[in-house]
Amino acid sequence: MPDNKTRLSFYGAAGTVTGSRYLLESAGRRILVDCGLFQGYKQLRLRNWAPLPFDPRTIDAVILTHAHIDHSGYLPVLTREGFRGSIYCSEATFELCKILLPDSAYLQEEDARFANRHGISKHQPALPLYTRSDASACLQQFRVAGIDDSVALGARNAFTLRRAGHLLGACFVRIECDGTSVTFTGDLGRPNDPVLMAPAAPPATDYLVTESTYGDREHPQIEPEAELARYLNPAIARGAVIVVPAFAIGRAQSLLLHIARLKRAGQIPDIPVFLDSPMAIDASGLYRRFMLEHRLDASDCDLMCGAATFVNTAEQSKTLDRQRGPMIIVSASGMATGGRVVHHLKTFIGNERNLILLTGFQAPGTRGGSLVNGASTLRIHGEDFPVRAEVRQLQASSSHADANEMVAWLKRFPEPPRRTFITHGEPGASDALRQRIERQLRWSTLVPEYRQTVELDA
Repeated sequence: MPDNKTRLSFYGAAGTVTGSRYLLESAGRRILVDCGLFQGYKQLRLRNWAPLPFDPRTIDAVILTHAHIDHSGYLPVLTREGFRGSIYCSEATFELCKILLPDSAYLQEEDARFANRHGISKHQPALPLYTRSDASACLQQFRVAGIDDSVALGARNAFTLRRAGHLLGACFVRIECDGTSVTFTGDLGRPNDPVLMAPAAPPATDYLVTESTYGDREHPQIEPEAELARYLNPAIARGAVIVVPAFAIGRAQSLLLHIARLKRAGQIPDIPVFLDSPMAIDASGLYRRFMLEHRLDASDCDLMCGAATFVNTAEQSKTLDRQRGPMIIVSASGMATGGRVVHHLKTFIGNERNLILLTGFQAPGTRGGSLVNGASTLRIHGEDFPVRAEVRQLQASSSHADANEMVAWLKRFPEPPRRTFITHGEPGASDALRQRIERQLRWSTLVPEYRQTVELDA
């Protein structure tokens, strides 16, 4: 292809909901939007270990929409393999990545040590995908970009971040490439989220890359606290240990706020609540620092941060497994792919008295996805554990816009994009959103395939 062409390549989040990586090439510049980990099925996770389809040394810049691991978690590998440019993001995203990336590396190191100690890996020795040293080095290349500020990337390229809701610091990004504009939604939040601000209105764009996580469904019209109380009260009454796999950044904090409000209102008993995730503990304090990013006031932040006993050490975490209910353990990760929550599941999932309460989207191929689909056993550390505990999934606590909310936001564009690329969803969800956009908005759309490259007309 001639060098003066603008090209967009989909190296992740195509046909799946994880691994966001989009390469935009224009005016002699190569810009990577997001650089996340693949999660879920083994064939997807193996992509994290495969050689990149591009040379990291040729990438000029990375623009990060937000801190979640499926958008940021591959950055330590990218920098280790030779990327030397800047990683641009909002201030809150940078602060969260300072917590998230070293923690992600630590969990991988711990998983490798556990596998080697117990001989449960096919690899000798098992190795982490990256180390805490890799994560620390990666963070040196971050650069904060102001919200709504135009940031130049060379003489003929520039980008602007605008608030997307969904998570502290989350943004959608509009990139100007030699006269052609491309907008990437990242993950889009909800207009009436009880914690986070609504997404900003979108500006005109020539091309749009939109997520479709919930492109095939609508969130139920129920208050999150009412739904939470519906599941908690029966479990508490029977003395259950309630294990809540929760995303450490975002979901854990909103969940603790809802639990604290329910207790204060007398709608659930005042039982012990434990936050067993050092990363979630560190992230909780950022809500006080970034007050303009959310709807909470100072008293709400105090209530949220005081809602649980913080569990910092591994020994303290192990102590929880010897305690009896009723109690609530909130622990990462949200899809039960790793971390301390996996050890709690091993202990408590076999007792029919207990409750496993899932929050948010559960990707196929993850332990959370298996539980949602009614698995009778759960494989953990090479062993199958019978699932006898009650399993429930909260539907009202999602921080992703649903299909109706996505279409409503798309209608706010001043004019239709020339083409809309639908990504970051399972195949059914992406295709359902494609059909809605084509039928209701009459826009030109494409659901791209993994590693597909398209040319964007000037």
